[in-house]
Amino acid sequence: MVYGQIFHQRSSDDCFINVNVGGFKQRMEHTVLRRFPQTRLGRLLCCSSKEAILELCDDFSPSDMEYYFDRNPRFFCYVLNFYFTGKIHLADGLCVVSFLQEIEYWGIKERHLDLCCSDKFCELMELAEDKCCDQRSDEVQLSSVSSIEELSALEENIEMFEGSWCADVRRNIWIRLENPGYSTSAKAMAIASLSVVLVSIVAMCIHSMSDFHQVDVNEKKIENPVLTFLENLCVLFFSAEFILRLAAAPSAKKFLCSPLNIIDLMSVMPFYVTIFYDIMDEGESTELENVGKVVQILRLMRVFRILKLARHSAGLRSLGATLRHSSHEVGQLVLFLSVGISMFSALIYFVEKESQESGLQTIPIAWWWATISMTTVGYGDTFPVTFGGKLIATLCIISGLLIVALPITNIFNKFSKFYARQRYIDLRRSKS
Repeated sequence: MVYGQIFHQRSSDDCFINVNVGGFKQRMEHTVLRRFPQTRLGRLLCCSSKEAILELCDDFSPSDMEYYFDRNPRFFCYVLNFYFTGKIHLADGLCVVSFLQEIEYWGIKERHLDLCCSDKFCELMELAEDKCCDQRSDEVQLSSVSSIEELSALEENIEMFEGSWCADVRRNIWIRLENPGYSTSAKAMAIASLSVVLVSIVAMCIHSMSDFHQVDVNEKKIENPVLTFLENLCVLFFSAEFILRLAAAPSAKKFLCSPLNIIDLMSVMPFYVTIFYDIMDEGESTELENVGKVVQILRLMRVFRILKLARHSAGLRSLGATLRHSSHEVGQLVLFLSVGISMFSALIYFVEKESQESGLQTIPIAWWWATISMTTVGYGDTFPVTFGGKLIATLCIISGLLIVALPITNIFNKFSKFYARQRYIDLRRSKS
């Protein structure tokens, strides 16, 4: 027996229920509601206790058999129309997300949307989902490195100086090293550091040019004294700067774990390792022949000095942040390219292997060809010669263009946001 029938067993109103939605009252027949038993009002007819009724409505008056709902009364007119016609229509002036929440509350399914509104509903939902995804992506990917958090981290670092040795001196040095906009002396230090980095990069490039190579009386190549002097001067400057930063840092552990500081350390290490090797190699020991090759590799690590520019460039820092937070897009790009390269390399091999003029005689060579074709590099060292091969090459190039273009928009948008955030941080730091 329905709960309401306890109070109205002999009343002619037993076939009706009174609904009050935000002050809008409506009397509804049981037969109408039973057409949709899975809806909220239809489920009310099956309730056998007041507790069950209050789970479906906000309040209930047994004497008046009136059910109260604290919902939008304007939208309830569309709900009434649904019970009478079996179709729901989009509500004018109501956000599509709010509309979806309302029909979910009343237990109405999306399949009950009339044909005149279903297409518009799908378009509005796709637009809302895109905006919601963008907002969530920004919150997730920028929350870990948000502007407020970075600025608060800087303030926290400054507070860590309290109670430490030479707190005032170290704090002043640290602020000037980390914030070029703090004062004129801070700007001068930043300009000096940037200038030395550029000089080091130029010297490294000139060192590779044969016109600047010198030989001794025995026709043995020797280091150019001018370039060697510049190299030593730059390394000494980088070493002094690193040691000064480490000594002034509020937390040495946190300082050594910073990516930019790791780059600084890696840029000067090859110099000292090379000096150590030269000292050990004075006796021409044969045991150190293999070590010499390792030192040559270490000398190549001087290229890390180029990355030191990131300390003075908001664009480079934004690029690094974009790559870190675009792992999903980059992973998809690598996956799509790998599938395409595997497929087109196999196809081009089976088409070209019978031709003696073609250089695509093995699958590894075909892999190389597919890689440079899909990435639109096209060295031209290997190419198909048959008609079928050229047709496959056309499809490979077109597919590569489409695949590479897919994630570029998302990555560019992230870069723009990170760059704007980095500029904001730099501006706030210069004003602080």
